[in-house]
Amino acid sequence: MSHLKYWVWLSTRRGLAGVTMQRVLDHFGGPERVYYAHARDVDELTELSGLARSSLKDKSMREVERILDRCDQLGIRVMTRQDAVYPQRLENIPQPPLVLYAKGRPISLDDQVAIAMVGTRSCTPYGERVAGKLAMELTHGGAMVVSGMAQGIDAASIRGALMAGGTVVSVLAGGLDVIYPRYHRFLYEDVAASGLLLSEYPPGTEHKGSHFPVRNRIISGLSLGVVVVESPRRGGALITASHALDQNRDVYAVPGAIDAPASEGTNRLIQEGAAKLVTCGEDILCEWRDRFPEKLGVQPPLNPQVVEQRLQQLEQVQPAPVSPQTAPAAEKEVDNPESMEYIDWKECRKNLTDDEQVVLLALQEGAKGADGLVEHTQRSARQVLAALTMLQLQGYVTQGKDKRFRAAVKLKME
Repeated sequence: MSHLKYWVWLSTRRGLAGVTMQRVLDHFGGPERVYYAHARDVDELTELSGLARSSLKDKSMREVERILDRCDQLGIRVMTRQDAVYPQRLENIPQPPLVLYAKGRPISLDDQVAIAMVGTRSCTPYGERVAGKLAMELTHGGAMVVSGMAQGIDAASIRGALMAGGTVVSVLAGGLDVIYPRYHRFLYEDVAASGLLLSEYPPGTEHKGSHFPVRNRIISGLSLGVVVVESPRRGGALITASHALDQNRDVYAVPGAIDAPASEGTNRLIQEGAAKLVTCGEDILCEWRDRFPEKLGVQPPLNPQVVEQRLQQLEQVQPAPVSPQTAPAAEKEVDNPESMEYIDWKECRKNLTDDEQVVLLALQEGAKGADGLVEHTQRSARQVLAALTMLQLQGYVTQGKDKRFRAAVKLKME
């Protein structure tokens, strides 16, 4: 337990995430050494922003004690990268979370045939039905479904898996004591009872719009493969697919009508060869059966009448519409360049890929939407979305309520 407080302390440092977080860990040799580092040693890390250095010098444990007390009260377990129960699959991805908060059954995640199911919140009846059916088939065949908890494809996938008596892992974009959307309380309780809820955010953290794309790397990282059930051309599910490809995970996609906007993203993934076409759960299970014969033994097919009854039950669960009052608030927009912190571009760029550098430079000229960045940078949509996710993770970019992206820092070029 003694090491835990240092991991939680480090995970709550502001202005520090992703590549820069790993550089700090590598430099000092662990969270406890970071905590006891002298201010002058912290100042030697010139590639860090002033906010990050200031945060590392703040040695108060008050917030850490509040978080751990809250976890005890709520029955939330805390896993760190130092713990044996921390998923090895996450340890091997770029930007692994320092800390994971867990509620529900203790599950050995690395032993599971985990398949992520993602897609648009604004799904069509077709997408909802297919998500439920695939989740039932995967669960019946021995796989474990991993998803978020948004309305639409997430909810349909979770319900389908639960209807088939399966274990579900749901990764949230806020604290485990903050149910979002609120009308998913019963779904939340069902997952906690029979599966596992996970988050890298401590209790009390609201579900911000900027958290979702960052959260998606955990969904794909925990899984052997990712199924994109339904997604428009610029859907958030494509960010998860991008993470999956970067993490060397298999990507699958469900085809849709060629004139259906909700399937434009999935159809394109298939067309470009980035995803394998899926029409049923067996299309996925057969690829993993040789590797996991004890978990994926050939099962008799589900009774079609039972499947149809369950799908009809699923269709009767009408999701509440997304409104400005129920949608997650995006991070505060940075509209005043004078209030932004200046960071040294020469040091900053050492931690960024070429795509991330190009996108961050483009945003220095002003706020832009994803389409605008694709046009401005001449990068593909996949490259831009992946770069934006990493830049948000490192605190360099925020997304406003208008869905446009803004630089959160000002670059000092000389």
